[in-house]
Amino acid sequence: MSTGSSAGLSAERLTAARAFVGQHVPPTPAYRWPLLESLTGVETWVKHENHTPIGAFKVRGGLWFVEQLLRGERPAGLISASRGNHAQSLAYAGRAFGLPVTIVVPEGNSPDKNAATAALGADVVVHGRDFQEAVEESRRLAEANGLLAVPSYHPWLVEGVATYAAELHEQVPDLDAIYVPIGMGSGACANIAVRDLLGASTEIIGVVAERAPAYALSYDAGVPVPTETADTFVDGVACRTPDPTAVEIIAGGAARILRVSEEAAATAMASVYRTTHNLAEPAGALAVAGLLADRDLPAGSRVAVVLTGGNADFDVLSKVLGA
Repeated sequence: MSTGSSAGLSAERLTAARAFVGQHVPPTPAYRWPLLESLTGVETWVKHENHTPIGAFKVRGGLWFVEQLLRGERPAGLISASRGNHAQSLAYAGRAFGLPVTIVVPEGNSPDKNAATAALGADVVVHGRDFQEAVEESRRLAEANGLLAVPSYHPWLVEGVATYAAELHEQVPDLDAIYVPIGMGSGACANIAVRDLLGASTEIIGVVAERAPAYALSYDAGVPVPTETADTFVDGVACRTPDPTAVEIIAGGAARILRVSEEAAATAMASVYRTTHNLAEPAGALAVAGLLADRDLPAGSRVAVVLTGGNADFDVLSKVLGA
């Protein structure tokens, strides 16, 4: 893969995003947990994006997206599709700016995330067998009802998410690698963009679920490779149609993408709890799962894992922790 990327984040845009997002989201901590390091075998920092006002990193992107959007004509409302944290992000931002938000979720989606999204004031519509079918329904409803369709990947979302990556480099300079889960790609692209802006040599290592390998396949091919299914309990990365821009940036700027099994993802959730006493949703623990599975990491490395969110259903947590 190429060592360059086309993430294109400017210092001015990042500074502006940090100033605004910081009004709503205080910097999240980065901690070393000795018990976790006894498992990973290397110096390991955890970036706790589970400590934001919605318990996930995506609130940063939603806030910055809506702030930028409202510099132009105010839409009648926003609509998007989501499995959970993108939904809560837009709902939180919509409430902050007094803008109606509708979220389409697939059948069988996390009831806790649905409830949290509704509690933030959004209308939740259930449609489709998976995320992609929910996306298609959100586009239909946008056209029918005169709403602005918000994608799951957009440069403004990446700029907002980049605020946590900038915090991390300030908190822990000279990292050898950062492990980040890949859903639609905003987290990985934000980390690549900040790394490149700083001129750092940090490797950005993406992690996906084996049963939702679209971004891993796309990384290998250098072009988007959709899959027929994304049947994984790791709902935050259950993508089967990658975004072309995200694929270009990740293919150009990530060191590698690791695939982890359902069992490894569940084990990582339990390990995060046992070693840090933080609750991680399935995607939130995926970076730890990737680190534990990585056979290409040199001994003595200094790494960070992004705990992207803690919004796991009680039933999922009970099964994982019980096992």
